[in-house]
Amino acid sequence: MGEVRNICGRPVYVCADEGPSLADNHELSGLIGDLFSLSVRVVAIPLARLGPDFLKLSSGVAGEVLQKLVNYRVHVAILGDISAAQARSAPLRDFIRESNRGQTVWFVDDLEALAAKLTG
Repeated sequence: MGEVRNICGRPVYVCADEGPSLADNHELSGLIGDLFSLSVRVVAIPLARLGPDFLKLSSGVAGEVLQKLVNYRVHVAILGDISAAQARSAPLRDFIRESNRGQTVWFVDDLEALAAKLTG
């Protein structure tokens, strides 16, 4: 589960730190349904909820998860420290840099960093 929080005047669904993996299609579909029923279009997902393969671009997990959310016009913030994974992978670094330049998918350390993105 999670909760809706008002961050910089916008409703944001903040997923709980613990729970089933949102890399699972059924769980992700349930989350999208919850977002629509709550009329929330921004979701903050802790990295731990996305499974160990999410940051391995070759696995396709990140692409599947993010594409599904974006297809439903959901803005996504992935919360957590990704510095170690970035240090190991130039393609991941590039992907994160490009994502953070946009307005749809962001990789941020915490909710404070998300607030900065929402106001910027």
